[in-house]
Amino acid sequence: MTTLAAQLADVLGTSAITGLVRLSGGASRETWRFAADGRPLILQRQRSGDGRDMGVEASVLRAAGAAGMPVASVVAADAEPSSPLGASFMVMTAVEGETIARKILRDDEFTEARRLLPAQLGAALAQLHAVAVDTAPGLVEQDQIGYYRDMLDTLGQPHPAFELAFRWLEQHRPVSPRRAIVHGDFRLGNVIVGPDGLRAVLDWELAHLGDPMEDLGWLCVKAWRFGSPKPVAGVGEYDELFAAYEAAGGGHVDPDEARWWEVLGTLKWGIMCILQCNAHLSGFSRSHELAAIGRRVCENEHDLFLALEGRW
Repeated sequence: MTTLAAQLADVLGTSAITGLVRLSGGASRETWRFAADGRPLILQRQRSGDGRDMGVEASVLRAAGAAGMPVASVVAADAEPSSPLGASFMVMTAVEGETIARKILRDDEFTEARRLLPAQLGAALAQLHAVAVDTAPGLVEQDQIGYYRDMLDTLGQPHPAFELAFRWLEQHRPVSPRRAIVHGDFRLGNVIVGPDGLRAVLDWELAHLGDPMEDLGWLCVKAWRFGSPKPVAGVGEYDELFAAYEAAGGGHVDPDEARWWEVLGTLKWGIMCILQCNAHLSGFSRSHELAAIGRRVCENEHDLFLALEGRW
């Protein structure tokens, strides 16, 4: 920790690094909070084995911020594994607020935030999707049905409910003329919320090029409602989100297209649950959390049946 503090001081050109503490982080990076000459900052440092380019992520984050989207500001970044911190990294301003969905959805402190969030989330996505796609070179586009079809086949596990979903998605695939920068994981848990609502959008490592409706559909996936009956992140209704998105310049939302992406999002999350559980079972990353995620595969199968019957 002493070494990391000294490295950060050199990178940032500051004299004092204080309060350095490691926060919880995902499988792809470690996260640290600290102060540089009294200024609260966050460090995200890439773990070994993750081949994603943090330079692209930093570019997207800067572009989103320049477009007015609420994000943390990038203070310093280095995409080279041989950086002064021993891995690719980003240092960002610290944004105060809550990220735990259960608290945002239930605590009295966030009563007003819950009222404001549907419109704020819709406006934030409109700001992102208006960013020119060439602003962040290096973003890739992929056929998501093909990608997750291959992933499920590679896992070698039969899931008839997923096969039904794949068939429905192929039969109803929308033809979108739009291509935008897509966040890729826009949902509660990846945003910072205060009593005044949305303060910052986090976790940009899955950003890519694609149909902007992907972000709206993913936000409405049943798993990200965390038990709330309201379809938009557990805080609002579809028409609130779509109206706010359109009012902020995001363009017309076809509810059927958004629903298609919601179904795909549910299927994707179900396959991801298998993948994460397998990481534990194979011994690649032993974790009670990853093991527990395995039980959620059947939840997504159930949600897909509801979705395909139009009952969710």
